[in-house]
Amino acid sequence: MESLTEIRIIQGRDLKKTVEEAQFAALPLGSIEYHGPHAPYGTDLILAEGFSRLLKGNYKGVLYPAIPYSACPGKTQHYPGTISISPSIMTQYVCEVLEGICRTGFTKILILNAHDANMGIARTAAEWVTGKFAPCSILILNWWQMVALETVAGWGVFSGSGRGHGGPYEISAVQALCPEAVQVMPDDPNFETPPPLSNYPYVLVERSPKGWDGYTGRISETSLETGKKIVKEAATNLSKVVQDWLANSNS
Repeated sequence: MESLTEIRIIQGRDLKKTVEEAQFAALPLGSIEYHGPHAPYGTDLILAEGFSRLLKGNYKGVLYPAIPYSACPGKTQHYPGTISISPSIMTQYVCEVLEGICRTGFTKILILNAHDANMGIARTAAEWVTGKFAPCSILILNWWQMVALETVAGWGVFSGSGRGHGGPYEISAVQALCPEAVQVMPDDPNFETPPPLSNYPYVLVERSPKGWDGYTGRISETSLETGKKIVKEAATNLSKVVQDWLANSNS
């Protein structure tokens, strides 16, 4: 049974009752961005919207339309088709959307993100809005972090982690959600993703990357079957985190 009702089909006379019955609102965040010759520009939208619709649990929620545009890093801005919004404008925009959802009557909001550059924007906006609307709780989930590295390694499907922008991990998931949107050709170049500087979390180095042409990784390892496993694992874990968040009165 569907756990989320889309706001776009809720009639005005039904809003009050719907909000009272729903435990939270969900706001997907995506982008329109180049992810390589093999991947769609709506990669992040397909993922954000797809995982939002796969949320299942003993709860009711209201699904808001995904925000389709975002700030895109300088590494993809110059690729034709990428649409990038200034980070300051994007942050203000997300703040105002969240404030509107709060004013509608929701005290819990899930931000389901599929675009790396949205991470800082989402956190800044969430901190700002929860400061203005004291009862509000905002949960930020990045779908790609919902599958443990060790889990994927145990499958033995990628020569490395498979992660990275436009890499086989991300695009396999896209293929599972929207098979017609992905096509890896035999002559599409593979790239070796450099190892991280540190295994500690939140250690970041920003620069012009090596092994990169708007995407990275061994994209020849993209697989529909692997994508189905990734999507199943991520959707299960996403739903579990949401269930725990709603059940915890301190969250």
